[in-house]
Amino acid sequence: MTERQMTTTTELDLAKANILLEVSRQCALKDSLDEVLKELIAITSRVLNCERGSLFLNDASTGELYSRVAQGDLMREIRIMNDSGIAGHVYQTGQALRIDNPYEDERFNRSVDEYTGYKTRGIICVPVKTMAGETIGVMQSLNKIDATFTDRDLDLLGAMAQQASISLRNKEDNERIKRIQTKEMSFLEVVSDINAEVDLSLLLQRVVAETTQMLNAERATIFLYDQPTNTLFSRVAAGPEITEIRFPSHVGIAGAVFTSAETMNIPHAYADLRFNPAFDRQTGFFTRSILCVPIINKDGKVIGVTQVLNKKGMAFNEEDEQRLKAFTAQIAIALENSKLFDDVQRMKNYNESILESMSNGVITLNPGGTIVTCNAAGARIWDAREQDLLGTAFKDLLGDDSLWVADCIENVKENQLNDHTSDTNLTLSGVTKSVNLTIMPLVASDGDKELGSMLMVEDISSEKRMKSTMSRYMDPTIAAQMLDGDALELLGGVSVEATVMFTDVRGFTTITEEYGAQGTVKFLNEYFTMMVDSISHEGGMLDKFIGDAIMACFGLPIANDDDPDRAARAAIGMIKNLWEWNQIRQANGLKTVDMGVGLNTGTVVSGNIGSPKRMDYTVIGDGVNLAARLESACKAYSARILVSESTVSKLRGTYKIRDVDLVIVKGKTEPVKIYEMLDYHSAESFPNLIDVVNYFTAGIEAYRSMDWQSAIGRFEKCLELNPDDGLSKTYLERCHILKSSPPGSDWDGVWVMTEK
Repeated sequence: MTERQMTTTTELDLAKANILLEVSRQCALKDSLDEVLKELIAITSRVLNCERGSLFLNDASTGELYSRVAQGDLMREIRIMNDSGIAGHVYQTGQALRIDNPYEDERFNRSVDEYTGYKTRGIICVPVKTMAGETIGVMQSLNKIDATFTDRDLDLLGAMAQQASISLRNKEDNERIKRIQTKEMSFLEVVSDINAEVDLSLLLQRVVAETTQMLNAERATIFLYDQPTNTLFSRVAAGPEITEIRFPSHVGIAGAVFTSAETMNIPHAYADLRFNPAFDRQTGFFTRSILCVPIINKDGKVIGVTQVLNKKGMAFNEEDEQRLKAFTAQIAIALENSKLFDDVQRMKNYNESILESMSNGVITLNPGGTIVTCNAAGARIWDAREQDLLGTAFKDLLGDDSLWVADCIENVKENQLNDHTSDTNLTLSGVTKSVNLTIMPLVASDGDKELGSMLMVEDISSEKRMKSTMSRYMDPTIAAQMLDGDALELLGGVSVEATVMFTDVRGFTTITEEYGAQGTVKFLNEYFTMMVDSISHEGGMLDKFIGDAIMACFGLPIANDDDPDRAARAAIGMIKNLWEWNQIRQANGLKTVDMGVGLNTGTVVSGNIGSPKRMDYTVIGDGVNLAARLESACKAYSARILVSESTVSKLRGTYKIRDVDLVIVKGKTEPVKIYEMLDYHSAESFPNLIDVVNYFTAGIEAYRSMDWQSAIGRFEKCLELNPDDGLSKTYLERCHILKSSPPGSDWDGVWVMTEK
């Protein structure tokens, strides 16, 4: 080696020593890891005359290499997996690399250049090792300006990395310790803050937020156990409202943890059979990992579970488990107390809501007889304000005619037994009402301490007036039902759908002639009693008696879902009851009677109709008229119950029905299909009923197709099975007439009724 070469080498070594000394001095002067990283990158970029420099440290907890870059006032962290790219290779092997053409190296990740538009021409990358030989990161320089990197550059970068390693490790350890201290202080502050919260909904939201942040997770949920319902529940914010979620305490991951009282850390949720993916499908959320720990109180009892989903970047580890267990142990008391407070508050609100929603007045008195509480209904009954009644001696408010109530209160207190008085007048604060009054003693839960008395007042003043009015128009039972709704509106006139019934006694004129006036009245009283009982039994409303006829409605004034069925059952019951009555009459030597019933469902107008001196609650309309026409048509069709097509279409039950005819009733132009109901028949009164109906149906089809001979055959078969089937006889006669004098091609099978 020449003297000049030796001089050059000495100068380079001196420059290298100065650079390393500068690295040591600058690292020592900086207080934080971020400042050290920034300074080292600046020194290497300047010394090596390169465009860019990076220093990555390894995060052992995540298996990532990370670096920090200043962006304005913020410090942005960049992370890559510690086995990817050039940096990952150097970290894993511990061997420095110089790459003059990165695009020809398969280890180079060109996607970063493609994303940023940067062109990487050369790379030198060295491991950052401690004195003990542990690799803690890598240093990397890109694109030497106006030249290519040399081995001397690589050697210098490696020396700088080794020189900085001690400071980097110390600064990293200090940062980790400070981070742990900060977490612990924050943890203690959060626990202290949470333990002071008593509102369960707010507490759950706060705990969920802190848990999510503490474990760097995407979601967290607290489920508490509700013993009365044996369910786990949670409350989550849904916009401005709080939504409650409940499910059986043994269901799902949360249920398994609650039941077993053991922690579950599931790195792959979809690989666990206990996981229910239905929630993900409903919400669009994808659950990757689950950490679920039991919440155990000071007595060792499981009171709920904490469930955390999807730790960002990786699965939950053992440190996460321990931290979550510690957190839930600290907040268990707060959760238990808050739930107890919530239960008490909910029960209090529930009781107050019941009192406020009651139509009955409720007044409580202390042992001295002073009013302690009065609900809104109580104040409304007595036309007073609640605040005017509270704190007043109840006895001072009683009128002279109502002082007996004070004696009843004393008797209740003395005997500890309830006292009930129905339909009495009570005067309070100068206001007299007709009421049902119940007085009850109030005692503590242990039964020893007297708390006072409670009065429950049911105001029946308006009900009594309404019943008195309505009983003139309808059955008292229907009147009582109407009082549950807006009776005045119903009485005023409404248009509704109802099933109308008309009945009539066959041959009534002959009965009046034979029985005379007194006998006729007695007959009608017995007959009407039996018929009205059948109507009332099915919830129908008796509209009026018209001579020997009855008009009734089903669906008025109170509608039911099955009003057509109720009308049908009532009609069937009427015929059966009439036949039983006929047996008694026949045994007593009296004449038997028959009747017809017409049913139609349609829109009718109901209300109070009449003059100011004489009103009648009734119904009018085409629906009423058709029912009357059907009752009258029973004679022509030898039937007892005829039902319109509109009623049959709305029947929910199964009945023995046959198609009777297409008719145009008097006063109408459109045909109506009518049916005969046969359910009142027995095998004796109508032999082979099902077979007859089947043959009759076939006969009707042939009749309407003008196939007279086929129809005659079917109807004759009906009469073979039941010779007394009057309807088959009627159609047999029609067919013979039409066969001998066939109608025109425009015949539609409609029969026009010329009589009412």
